[in-house]
Amino acid sequence: MSFELLYFRDSDRIIRKKKMGNVILSTLRYLDDVLQGTLYRGELLRQALSDMDWRQEPLSILDGRRYQYKGLRAGVAIDGSFSSYEYIQDALLRLQVGFDKKKIEVGIVLLTAQRSEKSPFGSTKELVEQEIQDLHPTISMPVVVALFDLGGPGIYSDETKAESKDQQSEANTPESEANPQGSEEQNQDRIPAARKKRPKSRSGKEQVETCPA
Repeated sequence: MSFELLYFRDSDRIIRKKKMGNVILSTLRYLDDVLQGTLYRGELLRQALSDMDWRQEPLSILDGRRYQYKGLRAGVAIDGSFSSYEYIQDALLRLQVGFDKKKIEVGIVLLTAQRSEKSPFGSTKELVEQEIQDLHPTISMPVVVALFDLGGPGIYSDETKAESKDQQSEANTPESEANPQGSEEQNQDRIPAARKKRPKSRSGKEQVETCPA
């Protein structure tokens, strides 16, 4: 797994009480598989959460407004962003509103664990712990922060390019150039099917293929 879970304010106890531990863990594992190395993660995230039944309930945060959580299931709401760590404050505020209005009991914040190497704030885990503490009492709800390391975009495209280069190298090997018989066989394979004739039987009639009984 390329993610780490941080629990705050008895969120782990509430999740166990609601018997949602396995559901949440399997969902996060699925997100890790689907989003690893991808570029456009917003739509993929929504689709993955829909696949795991996190978008069946009304997702609105405020009645009559378009603000929505990424997912909601059995009183547990999911929000967050993989594009920037700084989204943690927005996600926590959105979850706190739902908690104060009794719509949810616990929140999950999805975040990227990747930050600038020049950051003076230590590890991402240490920064999250300090930030949750500093935001109290404004943010007082039970919350789980999931830190994902999804890698950089373009990983799969680089692998595809490498495979293409390997295939081109194999096609230009001296062995293929020095094998004229192989070239003749390839030319025969290119003959259109319409030019090939079926063999005739001794009676002069075409043979008819039958399925074995």
